[in-house]
Amino acid sequence: MMELNQTNGVSSSQPVSYSTSFEHSFTVIDNGGRVFVMRHGRKVPKLNRPPEQSRALLRGLTTQLLKHGRIKTTKARARAVRKYVDKMITMAKDGSLHKRRQALGFIFEKQIVYALFAEVPERYGERNGGYTRIIRTLPRRGDNAPMAYIELV
Repeated sequence: MMELNQTNGVSSSQPVSYSTSFEHSFTVIDNGGRVFVMRHGRKVPKLNRPPEQSRALLRGLTTQLLKHGRIKTTKARARAVRKYVDKMITMAKDGSLHKRRQALGFIFEKQIVYALFAEVPERYGERNGGYTRIIRTLPRRGDNAPMAYIELV
């Protein structure tokens, strides 16, 4: 059975075993030099970025979708941003000051938040979720990444 040294740069007296489970239900798998960590139960997509960059990307995509009504992006990003756009529209339907301040903290442009809170109650008043639609399109020419349009319904 293979053993891994801990990743603090110094060889530890307590090596991590081949399939150790951590407190967050992660399982380490050693694949001859690379260590993979399974993400059981993790709902937030990584999008091949550190967490801060991923959050900034999703905030930017949310802002642009609410500004333009329709954007073209990769399918993975479209599926990830759908959750945040639905949350912003649900906040706007509530219309309270607390929800408005939360939206101002997430969306990059103030004017979009004001317009969102002004027009959403009459546009989506009867609808309970499902405010966006993802339409698949041709793959990107450069790297053949699956692309999609995401738009407000």
